[in-house]
Amino acid sequence: MNGAGSEFSGLEMFFIICAVIGGGLFIVRFVIQFFGGSDTAADTDLEVGHADVDHVDADVSFKLLTLQGMTAFFMMFGLVGFAMLRESHASGAVALASALAAGIGTVWLIGRIFSSVKKLQCSGTMANEGAIGEQGTVYLTIRAKGTGKVQVTMHGRPREFEATAKDGAEIKTGERIRVLEVNSSMLVVEKV
Repeated sequence: MNGAGSEFSGLEMFFIICAVIGGGLFIVRFVIQFFGGSDTAADTDLEVGHADVDHVDADVSFKLLTLQGMTAFFMMFGLVGFAMLRESHASGAVALASALAAGIGTVWLIGRIFSSVKKLQCSGTMANEGAIGEQGTVYLTIRAKGTGKVQVTMHGRPREFEATAKDGAEIKTGERIRVLEVNSSMLVVEKV
C-alpha cells in the first residue's frame, strides 16, 4: 500500500475502475429511465450458455444478469473494495471478499426491491368476461347479421364494446340489451 500518497496500487486501481464504470453506467441508465427514454443497448437480450435471460423495462423486472444488476454489482464491488484497501487498510484477500459480498448483497437487495414493486403493479385492464350477464344499451344500432356498439357498465364504469345480436336481428340505438357471450372483444347480446 502507498499509505498517505496519491498513488494507487494495482488492486486499488482495479476497484476504482470497477466503481467508475459501474457507477457511471448505473447513473446513465437511471437518468434515461427517469426521463422515459429508451436505452437500446440495455433493451437487448443477454444470452448465457443455452439460456436466454430477457430484459424487460416495462414491467419493472430485475434479474441478476441485466445491465442494472451488473452495474450495481460493479459499482458496489469497486467502492467497498477500494474503501477496504484505502481506509480500513485491509489485506487484498479481505478487500476482495468484502467487495464480492457487497456486490452480491446489492444485487440481492435491489432484486428484492424490484420484486416488491412489481407486486404492486396492476395491468389496468378489465376482463371482458365480466360483462357476461350484465345489461346495457345499444350505442350504435346493431345491424341485422352485423355489428354495432353497446354500452355496458362494468365495475361501476360505463364501457363501450363492439357487439352482435345472438339471433342476428337488428337492435336499434337506445334499446336495452343483456350480454350473453364474449368472443375476444366482441360481445354477443340479446334484446331485453
